[in-house]
Amino acid sequence: MSPYKPGPDLLSKPGGRRGGMGPQTMSLKTEGKPPPPKGPTGFRVEHRIGIQAPAEVIWEVVYDLDRWAEWNPTYPQATGAIRIGETLELTLALPGEPQQPLRPKVLDWVPNEQLHWRLTLMGGLIKTLRYIEISPLSDAGCIVDNGELFGGLMGPSLGRRMGRTVRRGFEAMNEALKTRAEAEWAKRG
Repeated sequence: MSPYKPGPDLLSKPGGRRGGMGPQTMSLKTEGKPPPPKGPTGFRVEHRIGIQAPAEVIWEVVYDLDRWAEWNPTYPQATGAIRIGETLELTLALPGEPQQPLRPKVLDWVPNEQLHWRLTLMGGLIKTLRYIEISPLSDAGCIVDNGELFGGLMGPSLGRRMGRTVRRGFEAMNEALKTRAEAEWAKRG
């Protein structure tokens, strides 16, 4: 009986040294595949609030842009359709700041869960990702995250400079959303 002779891939370790335990496996990078995408980065400004209403009722209030003027102090004017790729026409009214027209594009939306839009300013030097996310805690209770991620070359510095003012705007919007959604839910109750 002849003695067993290991093949060449059992004779070498990574780096060409002898005595490896088998063929070398390749990493994702060496296989030519890109690494998995990273989450968005930048300076985050956010306000969270608990609302005693189902996600469906909160979503109805958020989705109805034509009625934002009735309740939303942060965006007193809003028009457009919530569809991916659509441009919204908003007027931003932050405390102590002049009103500013905005034309963001809807990036993503999921009924009863989230609305995300993207705004690019100054030729792309400032890129923001704005989000309203609804997380149910019970049948008639949710947490709403209302925030913005400031990215791009100049976005983080703008976010740091305007962060407190922006947060106060989100807080005012969340309080108004809470009042509106809880009143709508009480009417149905």
